[in-house]
Amino acid sequence: MSHTRLFLPLALALLAGCATQPAHNVTVEKQSECPVKLVNGQNLILTLPSNPTTGYRWAIQDSAGGVLRPLGPEVYRNPEDAGIVGSAGVSTWRFQAFATGTGRLRLTSQQPWAPEVLPVDSFDCNISVN
Repeated sequence: MSHTRLFLPLALALLAGCATQPAHNVTVEKQSECPVKLVNGQNLILTLPSNPTTGYRWAIQDSAGGVLRPLGPEVYRNPEDAGIVGSAGVSTWRFQAFATGTGRLRLTSQQPWAPEVLPVDSFDCNISVN
């Protein structure tokens, strides 16, 4: 048997082992990072600036429910080193891609008790899962 016949399967096995896998988590922090392409099983972490002490809260209007499932509720945290009461922080949502297809992840920031008032901010992102 020639050395070439032995080398080719070994080379192919090494290449397959070195194939890059997509990162398990994809983090999005601003609208300009959209659209987002995920593979089935990958996590999407959405982090947006937030300051609920002003009365404005992010609300999910469309969760891309056909392709994403939530991995928990919104988590709000403010920088521990700010030292200022009422300082802004970030809200984070975690989702997992579970089905092939496309969806829309849309959130608005507004005061929950005044739904007739236009949102002060919005986030709108097309999601595709392969």
